Amino acid sequence: MLELWGLGDTVLALPFLRAAAARHQVTLLAPARSLSLLRRFAPSIDCIPFRAPWTSARDRYRLAGWPWRNLWRVTAELRTRDFDVAFSARSDPRDHLWLRLSGARRRVSATHPASARLLTDPLTLPARTHRADAWTALSATLGLDPLPSPGRLRPPQDRLIVAHLGAGSPHGAWPKERWTVVIDQLRRRGWSVVVLDDSLVDLDRLIEALAPARAFLGNDSGPGHLAAFLGVPTFTIFGPGIPELAAPRHPFAAWQQGGPCPHKPCRNACHYAQPHCLLSIDPEPARHTIEAWLATLADHP
Repeated sequence: MLELWGLGDTVLALPFLRAAAARHQVTLLAPARSLSLLRRFAPSIDCIPFRAPWTSARDRYRLAGWPWRNLWRVTAELRTRDFDVAFSARSDPRDHLWLRLSGARRRVSATHPASARLLTDPLTLPARTHRADAWTALSATLGLDPLPSPGRLRPPQDRLIVAHLGAGSPHGAWPKERWTVVIDQLRRRGWSVVVLDDSLVDLDRLIEALAPARAFLGNDSGPGHLAAFLGVPTFTIFGPGIPELAAPRHPFAAWQQGGPCPHKPCRNACHYAQPHCLLSIDPEPARHTIEAWLATLADHP
C-alpha cells in the first residue's frame, strides 16, 4: 500500500489499514513518521519508510534533485515481496506507476485518465472526495470493513484545550498573533489552553499530549486528524484547504473557513504573495465561533 504524504493522510488511512492487517499481511510505503503511528495502532503492518520527492514543499518538480538511486532501491525491494494486491487511495499517476512497478498481480486505486491502464481495478470516485471516503470506497472493493478508531486513550480533563498552531506549509498556518488573541480570551474565560511546540516531531509525545484534551484547536494539519482519531473534538482554521475534503473525521468536528479563492485547494504553494483566504479570518469572529462550538461539547463525553 502507498500513502506517501503527511501525518494526517496516514491517520485517515488507519481504519482501512487496521481492517486489512486483521486479515492479511500488509506492507505500507510511507514517510518515516508513520512508523510510530503504526507501532501503536497497527503493529503487524510492515512499514518501508520513504519520503517521496514530489511531496516536498520546495523543488518537488526539479527531477535532477530526486533521489533516483533510492527510488530504484525501494522499487526493487517492493518487487521481492511478491504482492498479491497493491493499492492507493489517490488518483495520482505517480502512485499508479509505482503500483505497476511493484509487480503486484492486482492493482487497485482511484483512477486517473493518464494512468488507468496501469491498474487492474480502477475506482471511479467523484472529482472531489474526502480522503477518508476514498479509503472507504477502496475497502468496499477489497471486501473489508474499516475498523473504527480506538477512541479515547484516557478520560478528558475538564476545560483542557490543546492547541497546535503549525501547518505543513507556511501558507496554511493562521498567524500566531491571531491565535494568541483567541487563546488569551479563552484563558480569561476559564479554559486551560496548552499550546504545543510546533517543532514537536516525536509522535508518541504528541499522542500523550493530545490524549487528555477536552478539545483541540489548530490549523488544517496532521495533529488535528490525529486528535480526531483519538476521540478529541477538533476545531480547525481552514485557509487554502476545503473542509468538505479535508476536515478531521469526528462527530463534533467544526471549523472556520477562510475567504474564497479560485485556486483552492492548495497544498504546497500559494498563487499570491500572501494567502488572502487565510488572512481574511479575523480573530474576534473566530473566537465567538470557537466559544459557541465549545458550548456544544458540554454534554459530550
